[in-house]
Amino acid sequence: MTPSPSSAAPAYFSAYSTLALSRTASGVLTLRFHTHDGPAAFSGPMQAEFPQALYEIGEDRANRVLVLTGTGDRFMTDVDKASLGDLTQAATWDGIFSRGRRAMQRLVDLEMPVIAAVNGPASIHSEWALAADAVLAADTTVFSDYSHPAFGTVPGDGVALVWEEVLGLNRSRYLALTGNSFTAEQAQAWGVVAEVVPLRQVLARAQALAETLAAKDPMLTRFLAVTIRHRLSRRIAEGVPLGLALEGLAASAKTQP
Repeated sequence: MTPSPSSAAPAYFSAYSTLALSRTASGVLTLRFHTHDGPAAFSGPMQAEFPQALYEIGEDRANRVLVLTGTGDRFMTDVDKASLGDLTQAATWDGIFSRGRRAMQRLVDLEMPVIAAVNGPASIHSEWALAADAVLAADTTVFSDYSHPAFGTVPGDGVALVWEEVLGLNRSRYLALTGNSFTAEQAQAWGVVAEVVPLRQVLARAQALAETLAAKDPMLTRFLAVTIRHRLSRRIAEGVPLGLALEGLAASAKTQP
């Protein structure tokens, strides 16, 4: 028997410094990336917390739909590089490999629908949003990959793979080679984004869609999520370990500034 969502917040909701978690009575869980409650900067703590949170979320059957979003006027555009450690060292990549692989695999293997509310530019870990079952983007959103070209390494952590899946092979390869970006309107025209809405409405619209899904039979939505993400789950399992290894190899060949 599937448990009914509880109004009491479980302990893991307040366990993370870079993730804000809240849930409605119907089971719609919103995960908001943030840095000190402002726009999110990717960091060592976030890298560690996100896969752990995904495990907790997946184990809690009171969560029926997940909504991913950022804070303020951007999804994620900055990196706290110092907090990630010395990227030229194998020991650093030992941790990055494990956490990065778990984050992507646990995200695509969640047994619930996932909706992304992309609240503005997403130049860091856009794959976390684009791997969602339904992607809603603010009209101010621009998708790009800032960190890998800036750090002089390859996008092996999932971004190239997810882009290939949602954008198509040739377009994703062109964007990876050139470092070009694409807008929410372009993404919608290419079939990547389901809806483009004003910034102030994107989270509310995503949560409203999530509520309609949460009202359905939970066994149906769980099995549907697994079904429609089967190919992506397989691609992540096949590609991300190699991609992260190559990313670490390229990064370790650099001289740390």
